Amino acid sequence: MRVAKYSASGNDFVIFHADKKEQRNNLAKTLCHRQNGVGADGLIVIVPHQSCDFEWEFYNADGSDAEMCGNGSRAAAHYAYNNNLASEQMSFMTGAGVINAHVENNTPKTAMVESELTPPIVIDKEIKFNGKNWWLINTGVPHLVAFQESVADFDILEARELRYKYNANVNICALDGENLRVRTYERGVEDETLACGTGMAACFYRALQEQKVQESIEVYPTSGETLYLGVNDKTITFKGSVKRTFVTEWED
Repeated sequence: MRVAKYSASGNDFVIFHADKKEQRNNLAKTLCHRQNGVGADGLIVIVPHQSCDFEWEFYNADGSDAEMCGNGSRAAAHYAYNNNLASEQMSFMTGAGVINAHVENNTPKTAMVESELTPPIVIDKEIKFNGKNWWLINTGVPHLVAFQESVADFDILEARELRYKYNANVNICALDGENLRVRTYERGVEDETLACGTGMAACFYRALQEQKVQESIEVYPTSGETLYLGVNDKTITFKGSVKRTFVTEWED
């Protein structure tokens, strides 16, 4: 089986395409294993769809299903375009709904890709925990968001407790001039990741609602890369670099 390894702002994925949908939870655990597999935060399988360019199956590293992944959506778009599964402007079906994406400055290994995420939903603004005010926001998947003076201190034990209490990803963010710095604990990976697209989007949306930022900003995750977040008349837009790191044959 031919698979590609991708990195999108530090989030890494194994991607391949198939003729039909299947349950691939166990395969995801195997492929994503850092020591015995290819190693990744998630598995993306691209399959045909009747009305969109394609549909995806998305699995976290632990084999669990996820409705949406912002960085994964950009990696999937680059893979689809380079494998002649979609044009530069595409739409595809996820568990959270239809995602529109655009590939630009493309080469077989790199591109800038912009995704339109699903419209954000604020679930709760009044969560108090360890002296912080947390917002629970769904940007395709649920995210807890709290502001701090700095992101230098990220309490992983606190994040893990919140993750299980609310079944959500956990983010801290801080202003950096007119922009944002973000750190994220991701469920399904069960640790901090180098970047999380829907997490950055949730932090951006809270900051925008509280008038801390403008409608177009840069966001800096733990990977140190720069992501560009904004809003259009429908939802949040999310743009950044995508890199195909290698292609290999996987023998089960």
